[in-house]
Amino acid sequence: MTKRQKMLICGATGFIGRNLLEKYMNDERYTIRATYHNKPAIADYDVEWVYADLNNIDDVKKALKDVDIVLQFAATTSGSNDIINRPHIHVTDNAVINSLILRECYEQHVKHIVFPSCTVMYQPSNVAQKETDWNAQDEIYSTYFGVGNTKVYIEKMCEFFSRLGRTKHTVMRHSNMYGPHDKYDLERSHVFGATITKVMTNTTGVLSVWGTGEGARDLLHVDDLVEFIDCAITKQESEYELFNVGLGSAVKIVDLIKKIISHSGKELQIEHDLSKPTIPTSLFLDCSKAKRLFDWEPKISIDEGIIKTIEWYKENSMSTEDE
Repeated sequence: MTKRQKMLICGATGFIGRNLLEKYMNDERYTIRATYHNKPAIADYDVEWVYADLNNIDDVKKALKDVDIVLQFAATTSGSNDIINRPHIHVTDNAVINSLILRECYEQHVKHIVFPSCTVMYQPSNVAQKETDWNAQDEIYSTYFGVGNTKVYIEKMCEFFSRLGRTKHTVMRHSNMYGPHDKYDLERSHVFGATITKVMTNTTGVLSVWGTGEGARDLLHVDDLVEFIDCAITKQESEYELFNVGLGSAVKIVDLIKKIISHSGKELQIEHDLSKPTIPTSLFLDCSKAKRLFDWEPKISIDEGIIKTIEWYKENSMSTEDE
């Protein structure tokens, strides 16, 4: 019988980390270790839980001991409000956490690490962006200057350590994620989660929307991202690869809101609050590299994803609120 590999899921109580935990915790290929920090360990999940402040090198060493695969989804994240008003919170902690983890992966001979970058380094565009379309000479859009350059730094750190030959690195420039276990509180959520909450809890018949809603986003259901990660773990042969991972098309925020309202079964009027910030960029991804190397492509359309998310929200978030 093939020996199980030990997989570490960093940030396992967060949005993507928890979905990965549900994917792998009963997978006979792996034994799972999972880190938690700001949120408590999830008692129902029968895995090896490790408390870890990943800004602390001793905790990083403890978390990575005897691990074969690291899925690094521990991060400081939040929504548009913080991106506009407190952009610094996405920079320092994330740079420190990932620098320590990448070094320790090398020191402890970890076989493979998967790191989630982002797409904010790309210029706004009306055509699908390939991995090679980003130019280091281009100024990152001002709203994303801090977080974008931090992600680029960590991408280059992954490439640097991959060249030392001990650890395989997969970097994903994934698009805007949504689905089960996302943030649905209005202070910290991204546009998809915030809109679901606003629509599902609305009692006034009027939905207030920040700005004009003309910006467009590439939105990917988390199940499709999880399937990409599984492909990377099982199929990547080279020491370093950088992939776009997205739906491959963009939807305007105002159209997304209309779709969510429609699929919710509610009748709501949209009212634009033009005093609130607008991020008027449009971006979507060319994911042909993932298709070519891994035969991966997204399977969940935006409408199907909205329906699945609303059903999950009704069964989970709304039932919790009623208790």
